[in-house]
Amino acid sequence: MKEINVTGQKRTDLGKKASKTLRKEGLIPCNIYGIAEQDGKPVAMSFAVPMTELRKVIYTPHIYVINLVIDGESHTAILKEIQFHPVTDAVLHVDFLEVNDQKPITIGIPVKLTGLAQGVRDGGRMNLSIRKIDVTAPYQQIPEHLDIDVTALKIGKSIKVGELSFEGLEIATGKDVIVCSIKMTRAAMSAAAAAAE
Repeated sequence: MKEINVTGQKRTDLGKKASKTLRKEGLIPCNIYGIAEQDGKPVAMSFAVPMTELRKVIYTPHIYVINLVIDGESHTAILKEIQFHPVTDAVLHVDFLEVNDQKPITIGIPVKLTGLAQGVRDGGRMNLSIRKIDVTAPYQQIPEHLDIDVTALKIGKSIKVGELSFEGLEIATGKDVIVCSIKMTRAAMSAAAAAAE
């Protein structure tokens, strides 16, 4: 996983009004859920980060380990959840999850199809059903993407999550979820009909 640095400052004023004021100043309210717990539940620390800093983490196909520096304190974290405005798509709030070497995390990893599928060579069309697969592992073992070889895939066939395995990663997405499939196209149908005649 790539690493990236993000700097923020702690928030003391909480609530809707304070959050609104922050957004006007170009800051995004954030929480980091850390290793610290209270009554068995993770405790959140509230802070704010300039949108200019967050942009490089949010609008990217990559997944990052984020070195969060809040008022000089360092935290290693991953992006947990982003809240967007339903109409304008502006970022309203971001949750981070603090990670460490001992505790495995579950995160969605982008899927990367490799090879030219037999079914595509025969005129079919590749259909990618999911863009990410959830995996569980210590954060240092998490790759930037999951390579899936589709060379042998024929028309009408698909690859399910249950058929995949990656060293050192436990797959958290359901086994029956289809990752990709090859659909018959009109061109392939007419070619098959012509061959049959």
